[in-house]
Amino acid sequence: MIDYILAAVAALLLIAGALFALVAAIGLVRLPDLYTRMHAASKVGTVGSGLLLLAAGLYSEDLTILARAVAGFVFLLLTAPVSAHLLARAAHLSGYQLGAVSVRDDISKR
Repeated sequence: MIDYILAAVAALLLIAGALFALVAAIGLVRLPDLYTRMHAASKVGTVGSGLLLLAAGLYSEDLTILARAVAGFVFLLLTAPVSAHLLARAAHLSGYQLGAVSVRDDISKR
């Protein structure tokens, strides 16, 4: 009985992670400029990858693998937004222009 519940939770996490990854991929294709694309890739991609890692860790039924999956998810949560911010700042400082739909430019005020 527990195996079925664990498999169902892992399946739900896999579906949710795949949907988040799909939204990130659509965002990369549809969004207008580098900054919004980077936002989609870092935020939504991080959540999707984390859910997929958690699903794999839960389905393995091994505590050490689950701990590694949780550690990987925490690592993604800590590094992906920081690296996206640094890449966006470097792009802005090198002269990459905002898209036409962008409303504010907070970096140039500094």
